[in-house]
Amino acid sequence: MPSKGKDSPSLGEVKVPLLEAHPLTDEEEQNEDIARKIWVESKKLWHIVGPAIFSRIASYSMLVITQAFAGHLGDLELAAISIANNVIVGFDFGLLLGMASALETLCGQAYGAKKYYMLGVYMQRSWIVLFICCVLLLPIYLFATPVLKVLGQPEELAELSGEVAMWLIPLHFAFAFQFPLNRFLQSQLKTLSIAWVSLLALLVHVFVSWLFVFKLQFGVIGTAATTNFSWWVLTLGLFGYSVWGGCPHTWTGFSVEAFSGLWEFVKLSAASGVMLCLENWYYRILILMTGNLQNAEIAVDALSICMTINGLEMMIPLAFFAATGVRVANELGAGNGKGAKFATTVSVVTSVIIGLFFWMLILILHDKFGYIFSNSKAVLDEVNNLSLLLAFTILLNSVQPVLSGVAVGSGWQSYVAYINLGCYYIIGVPLGFAMGWVFNQGLMGIWAGMIFGGTATQTLILGLITIRCDWDREAEKAKLHLTKWGDPKRELN
Repeated sequence: MPSKGKDSPSLGEVKVPLLEAHPLTDEEEQNEDIARKIWVESKKLWHIVGPAIFSRIASYSMLVITQAFAGHLGDLELAAISIANNVIVGFDFGLLLGMASALETLCGQAYGAKKYYMLGVYMQRSWIVLFICCVLLLPIYLFATPVLKVLGQPEELAELSGEVAMWLIPLHFAFAFQFPLNRFLQSQLKTLSIAWVSLLALLVHVFVSWLFVFKLQFGVIGTAATTNFSWWVLTLGLFGYSVWGGCPHTWTGFSVEAFSGLWEFVKLSAASGVMLCLENWYYRILILMTGNLQNAEIAVDALSICMTINGLEMMIPLAFFAATGVRVANELGAGNGKGAKFATTVSVVTSVIIGLFFWMLILILHDKFGYIFSNSKAVLDEVNNLSLLLAFTILLNSVQPVLSGVAVGSGWQSYVAYINLGCYYIIGVPLGFAMGWVFNQGLMGIWAGMIFGGTATQTLILGLITIRCDWDREAEKAKLHLTKWGDPKRELN
């Protein structure tokens, strides 16, 4: 055994590295840098998406709970609430929501450029424009019954739907204030406050629904009244937070400047409204077309259940729509075109992964989820038949709203409005009509034609536009937006 030398280290002093350190290659450094960027962007995205998903699901759940209560009153009551919510309220919901999305462009870009003062002014302009729009849209509610009869709905269903619509007028005016408040807070990343207020409104809605429908037995009119009450709780909660200390830099009080520059604001709001309401109305038309089929009551009930499930899951892509719009607008407002492009990529990929999960979930539970809304065997069988189309609708909708969010964040609303008009109403609706009646495929044919003819085509076109976008040029255009729609020199430090 060899002896240990004088200068030989003891066993405890021997330090041999377990792994020899090698410098990272350029490719490894690039991969590590990309992974870090994805992680950072994902955190920014989910800071908006997480609370936005919760708040949107909570808000939409109010309509779902209302529909579920109505469904257990009877098939006619379910159909009446479905027509009132999905067609009448849905008509102006899409328009007002779209018009309010102009704030996502303006507030998002102003916040990115640190022009904080203008956010409060923009919101007040939006209140003015949307309130006037609500007054102009009142005839939709006042004359719902004769309009539904002209559109071919059965007389009894049209009468009850019109009566429900009259009770939903307060909800109609709540939209004019709640939508701008939501976008005002969202653009400055105050999404957690929206989530808490939405939770409060949801809890109030559950209690009031139980009280009005089961305890006081107000029937289908009671279910409509609960929606008004809960949405105004949501609206007033967001208003209170915004004006009483929640937004000290962006809300500095009511301003007469809200009445200046209204025409330019109206034009952008109108383009935003047309863009989004063409999307929103698309599936409302599907319900109206279904109402003209034989055995319309069962078909409308089954479709409304599928649309409710789709709408509930749609809150996730719509949260990505909102988050993408905010992230793209913030980056463009700050002059960072590459950041806007990267935010778009991360958002689209994340939303698609979630969409694939729900696509599989619907396929697995295809014969189960209908029981939430109805006990009718005929309705449940029809829901089961439609589940495959529902699954593919959910999958396509995991991409399309995110691309629309890119359009809103970039200010492309008027351009995309033409795309929506062509894809949905020149291709999708005629194809759905042909599949349903010419080829005698009924409800499944109408829905399949509208999905694969309209939604898929629109998604493909928006995808190509986004891929070919010059993001540096879009960042330059964002500076012009601030000059055109506000005073860029006035801001708060």
